[in-house]
Amino acid sequence: MKMTNTENNGPALPPGAEFGPETGGDGERIACLADFMLPERYATLRRAVAMRTRYMTVLAENMFHGQNAAALIRHCEAFGLQEMHTIETLCRFEPSAAVVRGTDRWVDVRRHRSTASAVGTLRAAGYRIVATTPHREDCTPETFDVTRGPFALVFGTEHAGISDEIVASADEFLRIPMCGLVESLNVSASAAILIYELSERVRRTVPDWRLTPVEQAGVLCRWMRRSVKDSEEILKRKFGEEIR
Repeated sequence: MKMTNTENNGPALPPGAEFGPETGGDGERIACLADFMLPERYATLRRAVAMRTRYMTVLAENMFHGQNAAALIRHCEAFGLQEMHTIETLCRFEPSAAVVRGTDRWVDVRRHRSTASAVGTLRAAGYRIVATTPHREDCTPETFDVTRGPFALVFGTEHAGISDEIVASADEFLRIPMCGLVESLNVSASAAILIYELSERVRRTVPDWRLTPVEQAGVLCRWMRRSVKDSEEILKRKFGEEIR
């Protein structure tokens, strides 16, 4: 079944006009770059950024298959997660270009050299560490409480699953119940189910799940810089600035 974006209301204001001076000039840059793309393209980007969240994120631990890495990015993009994190102590996180198909342009990937660094960074940002595993009985997608605060879903390696360090660090554990004889799904299928189900519940039950207006402007401006040919030169001519 092909899933479609259900957010259909485009912006009523001219491009960039909905962003105030608190965005640090991103609103003006958005208005400038909007002149160099079709209105339909701008409306698509604007709708997408309005549905983005950092309330939940994903942490991939030593994911070595490029197809699974790419699928994880595609799941985050499709269901509105603006950021994902990677732990790369054993291997680099290298999404397959044939599978990711450019969706990595729209998701911010934060790389960490150690599990301790990743967990510490996420905890400092207020995230609960939620490890996904078929071997713990804490909660299921239906019983997990998304309203208790931001959370990071941790997915382990393709064969071994989450590491002992993640087990020791996790605040909660999450599993997908099986009705058949298999013990678990592969990491890509598990991630798709959990990211879809939990992101839908976040949008229904958490009041402040969206990016703030300042965050939306920053993300949208970056997207437009990546979308418009020669965007750096255009902005330099318009504002006389070096691109950050």
